[in-house]
Amino acid sequence: MSTHWRWAALLVCSILSAGDTNWPVYGGDEGGSKYSPLKQIHRGNVTSLKVAWTFSTGEPLTPPGRGRAPAFEATPIVIDGVMYIGTPYGHVFALDAATGKQKWSYDAKIIPGDYGDFANRGVTFWSDPKAKAGAPCRQRIFFSSIDARLTALDAATGAPCADFAGKGEINLETGLKRGPEYKGEYEETSPPAVINGLVIVGSAIADNHRARSVSGEVRAFDARTGALKWTWHPIDTANTGAANAWSILSTDPKRNLVFIPTGSSSPDYYGGLRPGDNRDANSVVALDAATGKRIWGFQTVHHDIWDYDVANQPTLFTFQRRGQSIPAVAFGSKTGHLFLLDRTTGAPLFDVEERKVPASDIPGEQSSPTQPVPLMPKAWTRQSLPAEEAFGLNETDKTWCRDQIAALRNEGIFTPPSLQGSLIIPGNVGGMQWGGLAWDRDHNTLIVPINNLAAVIKLIPAADFKEARSNNRIGAEITEQKGAPYAMSRVLLRAPSGVPCTPPPWGTLAAIDASTGALKWQVPVGAFPGMPEPVATRFGSILLGGPIATAGGLVFLGATLDPFLKAYDIETGKELWRGQLPASSRAVPMTYQTGGKQFVAVAAGGHEASLGKLDNTLVVFSLP
Repeated sequence: MSTHWRWAALLVCSILSAGDTNWPVYGGDEGGSKYSPLKQIHRGNVTSLKVAWTFSTGEPLTPPGRGRAPAFEATPIVIDGVMYIGTPYGHVFALDAATGKQKWSYDAKIIPGDYGDFANRGVTFWSDPKAKAGAPCRQRIFFSSIDARLTALDAATGAPCADFAGKGEINLETGLKRGPEYKGEYEETSPPAVINGLVIVGSAIADNHRARSVSGEVRAFDARTGALKWTWHPIDTANTGAANAWSILSTDPKRNLVFIPTGSSSPDYYGGLRPGDNRDANSVVALDAATGKRIWGFQTVHHDIWDYDVANQPTLFTFQRRGQSIPAVAFGSKTGHLFLLDRTTGAPLFDVEERKVPASDIPGEQSSPTQPVPLMPKAWTRQSLPAEEAFGLNETDKTWCRDQIAALRNEGIFTPPSLQGSLIIPGNVGGMQWGGLAWDRDHNTLIVPINNLAAVIKLIPAADFKEARSNNRIGAEITEQKGAPYAMSRVLLRAPSGVPCTPPPWGTLAAIDASTGALKWQVPVGAFPGMPEPVATRFGSILLGGPIATAGGLVFLGATLDPFLKAYDIETGKELWRGQLPASSRAVPMTYQTGGKQFVAVAAGGHEASLGKLDNTLVVFSLP
């Protein structure tokens, strides 16, 4: 190479290294790979990470009415050196991504309500290709607030875009096939998706309030005007509702597809009023983004009576087989099953077996005789728990757990709910939760967070509901399932000491070969509060949140109950670094580069108050 070209190459590299690398959408890209090509921070220097800056939202840590405390679960996005983040209380902040200095804020002034999941997971950016440079609202931030409003904001100023629905916002309760009975039964917790000039929203719907719940339609609006373009209904709502998409949607602009992860039909634990498979509930469905037409759907659970939602964002990746590259999609279920499909057809890339499962003994219930089980990848969470395998830190706990399990209906995964009480494993927190997967394309690896906790589900005759609730001594969640002949009670199976009866580890991170489905490694992550060392780190923690992967050979993960952001080696799963947080993180981290410097950010909001302190701080790390 001549001296001239050598200097030119060095100049180009210098310009690139000094530039900005965005994290433009919730999952890093439209397909939710949660991967970054940045490698300034790598396995050799990650131990030098320090806190660069923090930002507190300043919001209360108590709910605005009845309901649960706020959950700061947001993953920020960064566009050209500006960070945007949403909050449970309806604020949107624009920050200087290098310093954390506030540029503007917006307050949606949310309506108080009984919000069952008082959370916000982030915002969405859109740039109008038809607008002139410098025009107001040429670049927009879309924000779905907890009280079910979709707002378009000018990314430069935070002002509502008046040309969007006439006033900058849409009331998403308007136009529902069946609306809410109270404020909070229908809410928005996840950022919308944007594809080819449309903004697309799902919804979060209160679990187990009533059989004929709010309808769970997905809707697309014109990103400029707010005009409704199409509506897709996942199920027939005659005797049921929900089957809603409360998690993150993914898009494939090249194929003009949007991928919808759906939850269970209502109510969660009794299906006698909704016979059949309840097609497109508990599914990933590919829709034509322009029309809302259903292209294909894949159901992970037939006739769900366990609250086994598809909770995580579908992850778009490239599947390699015999030298052929196949556009694919990966998604997990609370069952602990991971499905890999052809993205264009919905056909499984590995065989899926319809396996016979136990039948319900509840009058009027017609449970599905079989359930789909992928032969690869295999499930890496426990799916059965005989009484003799009950766990306890001491003999008292172990005996209590053993006796409890022995008294339950217990036939492994897909044991139907019962009047005597049924052991559900995995429990309603999964399996795999909303934090989702990451795809490291450099190592052709899917990174999967997994929970391993059993729960007890009990059906209660409707006439006994009030008495059961008033006599609740174990902290169970007891809800009416109004309109169904049975109420329900659910609780994680834990000994009187608070230790889970499920043998540990209770939370793990697994690496899966994206072409073969084989397990590369699996390690426990995090620690339960109050667990003694050295067993705490071996036993792991429940995970609510997800990982990201970077070209630096790293996996970053918060999600656990201990207050740290951690970095793992992508090739071995070894923990390389942990950074102290003011509270645990219930969010997906992200990374970006601005001014030539790479940063890693995570929301530290805490988990439930009973599991540690709550907070509202965004913590950003960088190299010194």
